[in-house]
Amino acid sequence: MPVITLTTEWKPDDIYYGIIKGKLSSMSPGAIIIDNAGSIPAFNISHASFIIRNTYNNYPKGTVHIICVHSEAHKDQDHLIVKAKDHFFIGTDNGIFNLILNSEPDEVVIIDHQGTSDELDIFAKAAADLLSGKKPTDLGKSVKTISERVPLRATIDKDVIIGSIIFIDSYGNAISNVTREVFYRVFENKDYRILIQSNKNYTDQISHKYSDVPVGEMLARFNQFDLLEISINGANVSELLSITVGSVVRIDLANKAASPNRLF
Repeated sequence: MPVITLTTEWKPDDIYYGIIKGKLSSMSPGAIIIDNAGSIPAFNISHASFIIRNTYNNYPKGTVHIICVHSEAHKDQDHLIVKAKDHFFIGTDNGIFNLILNSEPDEVVIIDHQGTSDELDIFAKAAADLLSGKKPTDLGKSVKTISERVPLRATIDKDVIIGSIIFIDSYGNAISNVTREVFYRVFENKDYRILIQSNKNYTDQISHKYSDVPVGEMLARFNQFDLLEISINGANVSELLSITVGSVVRIDLANKAASPNRLF
């Protein structure tokens, strides 16, 4: 059964959900329409791309992913269909496709608007046409490139990694851009400290699960995305330490004799 996902900056009671779901239901009877994520901060394509990048491959091949985040097309931004890794992505050429895929797409098409400038009409019709068996090239002009936006990556110096918080989940866990590969490339068989916000807030070990440390203690673990995550067992670390997206995570050499800070 065909699947369409929606990733949007709309609140759950926003009128736009009813509009696009109604259009999709009319144009693609029988399709499963799934809210992949909503209430994304307005215009925040970095937030949206993180979610889509880490969720889309859980859906069946051939799924159409509609992206309504900063999606109004401007002078130099077209509405696109991007095919990659047996999935279709529909949205605006504002750099989000590059952040989602981090690789070259298989196919890129500028959608023929067919006399309408309403992006919900454009996106819904393109999705319906793809699910009906049409090829992307049947729906517009093929192009070679998409807009690029460089993802924020952790930096490495001698025995130091400087990373940033890129996502905070519903529990307040702070996910960084420090990958497992980068961490162990620098600190394999070395003593280290993982610091967040100040020198007082740190841990000197990698945990596997939250309960590896006592309640109230800060921990660091590599999550299912192989990204370093900062948490507190039984509490919201982002609230307690005033962590936001963009907060700095520093990893450096340390004396293992020091004791990690207990937060409460």
